Amino acid sequence: MTQKRLLSANTTLKQTTGDYSLIIVGSFLQALSYVVFLAPYKIVPGGVYGISIVIHYVTKGMFPFFPDGLPMGVMALCFNIPLLILAMKKLGLSSGPKTIVTFLLISAFTDSLSFLLGDTPLVENDRFIACFYGGAILGLGVTCIFRAHSTSAGTDVLARVIAQDTNIKVSNTIILLDSAIVLLGLLVFRDWAVPLYSWFTIFVYGKVVEMFQTENPNRAVFIVSAKTQEIKELIVDRMGMRGTFLHGKGMYEGKEKEIIFTIAERKDLPRLKNEIKAIDSNAFVSTMHASKDSPPPGI
Repeated sequence: MTQKRLLSANTTLKQTTGDYSLIIVGSFLQALSYVVFLAPYKIVPGGVYGISIVIHYVTKGMFPFFPDGLPMGVMALCFNIPLLILAMKKLGLSSGPKTIVTFLLISAFTDSLSFLLGDTPLVENDRFIACFYGGAILGLGVTCIFRAHSTSAGTDVLARVIAQDTNIKVSNTIILLDSAIVLLGLLVFRDWAVPLYSWFTIFVYGKVVEMFQTENPNRAVFIVSAKTQEIKELIVDRMGMRGTFLHGKGMYEGKEKEIIFTIAERKDLPRLKNEIKAIDSNAFVSTMHASKDSPPPGI
């Protein structure tokens, strides 16, 4: 029992370390996108940081203690903190601690990079290059955050709250909110290039997330075989996995059957299938997408 607890603790520590490493990398990439590519060209990529970029430029020269405009990271915090509180009250946000770390890091990285680099564009007089690479790097950062099972709060939280009380889909609500923020950039900067480039940035960002955000790495596996005990030993003893027996009845012959159900990571599937076929060449193996947030009862 002690050995199992130690193994479980080591696995949890490894997972936590990996998740927070991804959060750090993802937060830095998002901040890099905002500071180096998007903000210098007044590109408004929707969300909390789209609003922050607008406020940053509007407040230039307005406050003596922030002559270059209110810091984007600090302004984002002013929106993210109440949005997180709203999410925890309305949605019971399970990723709360990771989300807090995420938006704090993005804010810190954004203002640190702004202090070091200022508002000078990385590539002068080429807004298209800026919005393309800004969107791509932003997408990579968001992908890292998603893979760590975290979020950066922002307008997606507000969209989920609105969708909860209406019949509007979350995805459509996010599009509406982000589009409203992009149009805010048009009203403030009075330049049609702002929304056009901003929407292109959002498109690139979305495509990058779609490309790199892999499907659930876990698969539900159903195994029908006459040699269930041998396959059980394979799954539990040799592969260190868990499973459960389901009792069924064949529709054609009417015979009682035991079906093994287990959750396997995609990388382990080839070995599992090969080992099962070695045990019983007539075994039937079926797989489907699965979520492994918690083990099913009885496993």
